[in-house]
Amino acid sequence: MKVVIFAGGLGTRISEETETRPKPMVEIGGRPILWHIMKIYESYGFNEFIICLGYKGYVIKEYFMHYYLHNSDITIELKNNKVDVHFTNAESFKVTLVDTGLNTKTAGRLKRIRQYLDNEDFLLTYGDGVADVDLLKVVDFHNSHNKIATVTAVQPEARFGGMTIDPAGVVMNFKEKPTGDGKWINGGFFVLKPSVFEYLADDMDNVMWEDAPMENLTKDGELVAYRHTGFWKCMDALRDKIELENLWESNNALWKRW
Repeated sequence: MKVVIFAGGLGTRISEETETRPKPMVEIGGRPILWHIMKIYESYGFNEFIICLGYKGYVIKEYFMHYYLHNSDITIELKNNKVDVHFTNAESFKVTLVDTGLNTKTAGRLKRIRQYLDNEDFLLTYGDGVADVDLLKVVDFHNSHNKIATVTAVQPEARFGGMTIDPAGVVMNFKEKPTGDGKWINGGFFVLKPSVFEYLADDMDNVMWEDAPMENLTKDGELVAYRHTGFWKCMDALRDKIELENLWESNNALWKRW
């Protein structure tokens, strides 16, 4: 199965990092978060990727064009421009990089890469979120329901803690940053059938995948959710980047499955 990754957004909420590079290229532990996401998929046997480019997409193209040399020991003879590669630590990624437009929204980006997909189920996620989700279980869940779309549902950690206070002002319960509030949200890590493109039939360039397409799939009973109760983190703002960096540096990166 091929893996489609949205990597074209502006990343305005983390502008401190995205003035010179797209958000998926913001580094965690010296590697772009995009690399971390791809490594998650590779650890489950999925190593063929289609990346939807937009804002500063050339940065991602240049990263992969030079990836082999950047991850190798080399000797360069400047006189004749001869390069000898002694050792490489490159992954077994096969990457298709598609310019899906600077201002195109996610539904339009997905529609524009259809020609690079075979007539089979495929995986889809965002270029800014990591998790310890078991992707093989997500695929098995998808196959067991025979629906068009499966989304991984998560309950993120609340940004603030919560208290229960009695009428006299006595705190009855205090919890620092509880996990969610009972609601499930879209955590990415989708599995989709080719028939999903029937929900992308019109001009989708100004449509979010999360709006009309997913809403219509829901109305038709064609969207199911795999509940993931483990680690999940979206790098939405600078504080998230710092948190992920700290987890990586402390050897507590729960998304590291490799």
